[in-house]
Order: sequence, then structure tokens, then C-alpha cells
Amino acid sequence: MKYPIPILNLINSYMKLPGIGRKTAIRLAFHTLKMKDQDVTEFANALMDFKKNLCKCNVCGRINEKQVCDICLDSSRDMSIICVVENDQDLIAMENMEQYNGHYHVLNGVISPMNGIGPNDINLKSLLERAHDKRIKEIILATNSSPEGEGTASFIKNILKNTDIKVTRIAQGISFGSDIEYADEVTLARALQGRIEL
Repeated sequence: MKYPIPILNLINSYMKLPGIGRKTAIRLAFHTLKMKDQDVTEFANALMDFKKNLCKCNVCGRINEKQVCDICLDSSRDMSIICVVENDQDLIAMENMEQYNGHYHVLNGVISPMNGIGPNDINLKSLLERAHDKRIKEIILATNSSPEGEGTASFIKNILKNTDIKVTRIAQGISFGSDIEYADEVTLARALQGRIEL
């Protein structure tokens, strides 16, 4: 038996989300059907506002509501250090441990030749531009300890080798193959404190 087209469309839309299979999408669609009209409208408006009102920070690449994010504008932070992370979730994980007071650079991905993602497909160009700032003394590479994260860190280290910037890598207190966003604050703090120069 086929579902009505509006329900099929909603099921297919939910299945576009990561980790949502057909059964979960069907359950979500029927839950949405039971929701009050006002709640559905608020949900739809939140999705539209989410896409319309967010942009990437012109300095660090973080998802933000303004052209320059609050971290980049914060004069109390140490401008001499940039922590390079893969995505916004990793940045939030670093911020939540409340032990890092420098600036960030969000790559918005990693180099992954198998997936057709090269250096020009991630936010690397602006990192190189930032590296020309004489105030920058250290760049911490905090990419995940996956093959792609390690490869991206190595690539960045190589393109910065002719600068006066100290390039460090967070310590491998985070197990190989795990993501920074899922690490607890203690593990993340130890990894940051135990970073090594590359």
C-alpha cells in the first residue's frame, strides 16, 4: 500500500538527514502529522530561518549570524594562536572545555581524495592569508585523528613550513578514528595541553 504523496514527500525529505533511515523517516512523518498546525509552522519557519539567516564568518569560517563572529571580535582572546578545526561542532567542543583562549579557523571539511575533496574544496586559502599576519605565532592543528584528518594536518604543516609560525598538533589523547565533537572535556583538555610541534 502506498502512502499519500504529501506523506511520501515528507518521508523522503526526512531521509535526507544523516542517520535517518526509512523507518525513522516514516515515524517522524506521522509524528509531524499529529503536531499542531502552529508547531508545524514554527518548525518550517525555523528551517527556513536557519538557512536564510546564517553565514560563514569572514575571518575564521565559523557558521554565524554576522559577517565576523563574536570570537574573532573578542579582543580579550589571544590573537597569536589559531586553532584549526574541521567543523563548527569541533569548535564548540573546544570552547566547552573552557581552557583555550585563542582564535579559531574552521576548515569546513577535510582533504579526502577518495571522496573527490581536495585542498581547494575546504577553507584553506583564508588560513594561508591569516598566516601572513605577523601577530600569529602558533597554529594548532586540531583535526580528527582519522586518515583524512591526519592527511589534512600533514598538508597544512607542509604549506606552513616556510613560515616563522610554530605548527603544533593536539596530542593523541583522542583515540584514532574518533571525532573531536564526541570527546569529553577532560580528554580534549589533555589533548590540547599535550600538543606537540610538527
